Amino acid sequence: MSADEKIIVTDEVVIYPDDLEENFIRSSGPGGQNVNKVATAVQLRFDARNAPGLPERVRERTIALAGQRATKDGVVVIEAARFRTQEQNRADARARLAELVTKAAEPPPKPRRKTKPTKGSVERRLKSKAGRSVVKKLRGKVDSE
Repeated sequence: MSADEKIIVTDEVVIYPDDLEENFIRSSGPGGQNVNKVATAVQLRFDARNAPGLPERVRERTIALAGQRATKDGVVVIEAARFRTQEQNRADARARLAELVTKAAEPPPKPRRKTKPTKGSVERRLKSKAGRSVVKKLRGKVDSE
């Protein structure tokens, strides 16, 4: 995945390269002494609120699913420092963004249909309650009659 490629999530959801901003920062992960010299970690910023490739429903769900990774302005920030190279971290950050947007693009679940308990299950529940009641009454003090 190159830096100038658009990311196609679904037929109607596309992430354009203009909506992404990448900053390379020093990583605290693997790399030995190289960590102190080379900025290999990627901070990927995606302006979800103003992205033209996202429908309104997907836009709101993306920001909601991002949670603390989203700023108040609707910018999703993903940091990737798992690998030793910029290219691998860049690909990892883009893949994680695509995964987030894919999850946001899923259709909402069907509303739950309320159901009544069956007559038999109600009877069984009441019978077991009565049985427990008898057990608890027998645990009490014995009358001396």
